[in-house]
Amino acid sequence: MATGPIAGPTGPIVGPADPVIREWIADFVAETLRADTLEQVVTRLDNAIIARIPELRDRDMRRDLTASSRAHALEVLSGLTQDRFDYPVPADAHAFARTIARRGYDVRLLLRVYHLGQEAVIDYMAEVIDQRKLPQDIERSLLLRLFDRTTRWVSTSIEQLTDTYMEERERGLRAALNQRADIVSALLAGSDLEVENASARLGYRLAQRHAALVLWIEDDAAVARFDGDDDAAGLLDRVAARCASALGNGSLLTVPAGATALWAWIGVDEEPADLRGASWPVESPVRMAVGGPAAQVAGFRGAHREAVATRQVAERARPETARVLHYPDVEVAYLAGGDDTAMRALIDRELGALAGPGAHSERLRETLHAYLRARRSPDAAAKMLGVHKNTVRYRIQRIEDLLGHTVEQRGPKLEIALDCVAVYGVRN
Repeated sequence: MATGPIAGPTGPIVGPADPVIREWIADFVAETLRADTLEQVVTRLDNAIIARIPELRDRDMRRDLTASSRAHALEVLSGLTQDRFDYPVPADAHAFARTIARRGYDVRLLLRVYHLGQEAVIDYMAEVIDQRKLPQDIERSLLLRLFDRTTRWVSTSIEQLTDTYMEERERGLRAALNQRADIVSALLAGSDLEVENASARLGYRLAQRHAALVLWIEDDAAVARFDGDDDAAGLLDRVAARCASALGNGSLLTVPAGATALWAWIGVDEEPADLRGASWPVESPVRMAVGGPAAQVAGFRGAHREAVATRQVAERARPETARVLHYPDVEVAYLAGGDDTAMRALIDRELGALAGPGAHSERLRETLHAYLRARRSPDAAAKMLGVHKNTVRYRIQRIEDLLGHTVEQRGPKLEIALDCVAVYGVRN
């Protein structure tokens, strides 16, 4: 800090080391530190801040703000009489920053408190100086000293308290995430939890119909492109939120299942009973497995079990398999695929010549699959395939020639084999 006069636009300004300045500051500090005066000043500053930030009108928020303001006032006032530039951030100020984080407010609210606090301090000091009718040079020097000190105070406070806020926010998020994961694990394990209490703690209503989702990114090259805020977890969260908004009733529960995987549940209304015809807002490189919908806690658990099973199928399926898979579409493939050798033997035995890798064999398999799912109706199968019904009849005749028996003789097992081939493909 300079010890001599400071040059100003209208002549020399009295320097901060001038005895007149020091004496005035010492008197001001002594007067303000009186208990009754200090409380009046703190109340005035807090009122100015709260007038601009209504969230702080809450009784507990105001109490913590007042404690922080009082502690800051003591530090700043003591520093005005000294030529030091460090302003220790008091414990009450750290406590207030943690309160803001715990209440779920954005860090911008904390920053605004300090900027408004600096404005309020300068306004108060300018008013006090004006009331004392000081000479212009002394008044100017005092204001310069005040502005310098309050700027240093705000900068130091924001730097340290932002770290305190972020640490508390992360601690709270981890605690909430751990609690959510513990409750979900207990539910999936079949624990007998009180539904209303568990719903309140999850922020998700268990007494409704649920669609369970498993979202993941299996393309390592795609994962490697993520960095910073645009990470894989963020993308999966956004996709899950869009699904809840587009196809559910808006309620959503998510639990991270890994760096590139997410479990989610969305609340769905009574209709439709089947979500397979819905258009899911899922884009590359995300893949999704869907279980349910099913109701209540048992449905919450069962739908998730289906979604996990569907993912297992998806990870073994042909590369061209749909981006979104539903459990009913792969249930037979999941059950039959538990023993790959036995499943392949079933396919070879039931499909025979139809199990070949060529395009002609694939076209015949698609026709037979559609025909069986259409309850052996050539008309319905033709609509599904987009061909003429006579084309279906001709292909079914050709299929029976290749199989060496009629479709009716082995219909159920043929359909199981075709379900498996539709997902896992044939041997090359």
